[in-house]
Amino acid sequence: MTTPNIKLAAALALPLFLTGCVSAVDYSAANAGFSTVSGKTLAAAGKDTVWIQNRHDAEAAKSRVRQLMTKKTIDADTAVQVALINNKGLQAAYADLGDAAANAWQSTMLVNPKVSLGLTGIGTPGLVAFKAVEGVIAANILALATRKSNIEIADAALRKAELAAAMQTLQLAADTRRAWITAVASWETVAQLNQAQATADAASELAKKLGEAGSMTKGGQAREHVFYAELAGQTAKARLEARLAKEELSRLMGLWGADLDFQVPNRLPQLPRGLINRDMIEAEALQRRVDLQMAKLDLEATAKSLKLTEATRYVTDLEILSGFETERELEDGEKHKQTTGNVELEFVIPIFDSGQARMRKSELAYMRAANLLAEKAVNVRSEARSAYQAYRSNYDIARHYRNSVVPLRTKIEEESLLTYNGMISNTFELLADSREKVNSILLAVNAKRDFWLSEANLAPAIYGGGVGAAGGEIEVATAAAGGAGH
Repeated sequence: MTTPNIKLAAALALPLFLTGCVSAVDYSAANAGFSTVSGKTLAAAGKDTVWIQNRHDAEAAKSRVRQLMTKKTIDADTAVQVALINNKGLQAAYADLGDAAANAWQSTMLVNPKVSLGLTGIGTPGLVAFKAVEGVIAANILALATRKSNIEIADAALRKAELAAAMQTLQLAADTRRAWITAVASWETVAQLNQAQATADAASELAKKLGEAGSMTKGGQAREHVFYAELAGQTAKARLEARLAKEELSRLMGLWGADLDFQVPNRLPQLPRGLINRDMIEAEALQRRVDLQMAKLDLEATAKSLKLTEATRYVTDLEILSGFETERELEDGEKHKQTTGNVELEFVIPIFDSGQARMRKSELAYMRAANLLAEKAVNVRSEARSAYQAYRSNYDIARHYRNSVVPLRTKIEEESLLTYNGMISNTFELLADSREKVNSILLAVNAKRDFWLSEANLAPAIYGGGVGAAGGEIEVATAAAGGAGH
């Protein structure tokens, strides 16, 4: 015969027995999921990133930024590395990753049972007395039965969060590199405009003296004066845009206060001798693009959700109630005590809602994810082709200006100087040729800038993180001033 204690133990153990055994990954680590982010960042950008979660991490990051900023004139690699360490918006993205890890961790935990206790009593002094203690433990069977599927869905969500954090990291790296290129090209442009302004100033002053001597008409004087005035305005605007370009770079690097006392070079690097061969860029992009991997995870998670909805479409709430009841009686001066266990099953009958609407929503969500994945695959291939075409074409254009246009303008200027020294041509013809050479140099600077921007867009096209417009479609701030750096 089963004793009351054994019955009570069986009643209490029943909900735990129904949970089954589900092996789960440990998501409780403080940096859960971050290894994926750091690995993809290192592969795509060649730089490392950090997740700052406490004061020690913050101090270490601050110290490293100071070391990187030791040189006042920073290159593109330094700017990118500082941004990946110091940008606070990126740390906010990593907090979202931690939130997804916490959700995955939560999904591995057993559902807490609900416990209720009650005490009842009936009787009159001197007569038969009765008292009873009742206890009920309720467990949601549906949540327990679908626990493994919920863990898998939460794990897919975590993997998607990892890729989203990696995407934002690569986006920041690409934006910072492009901002550095823009700022340097802007200051190089300003340096060329300063040279042109010096030439225009000399022409304007000469025109004034010739006018005073009666050797030049007022119309001729006005043409030289207005050219100088327009160039002065253009130079001032370029200088402003260069400063704004540097501010954009400072924001991406997360710098403020004394850290803003840095400079960028006055000139972009020279064109490379050859190009990187990326004939298989489409295949590389399809294999490595982070946003395409995110779309695949979306489809995978939606498929699992669809299966779960299909499995539970008829039952939305199913609970098992296991409990015990202890009765105590006092009769003729003798006490009697008895404990019994009981089990109840509580569920909703799907008379009105058969789950068809939920199934329809799940099916549409799956079709949406499938179509978005197909669209993403098409776009990824196109973006990869476009990035490589822009890279090759901008290199040819920049090399054309460097090897053909600027040398020809230099030759024209040299011949003009010879004819001027031989008193064959006048001063204004010489100055006009000098101005045309400056314009060609500005076009060469812009072409070189477009090449380096298109080169910076190759990695985002392959790994993800945003592909900027290519070539002449990019509106770059032309910017300011000569000197050692800015």
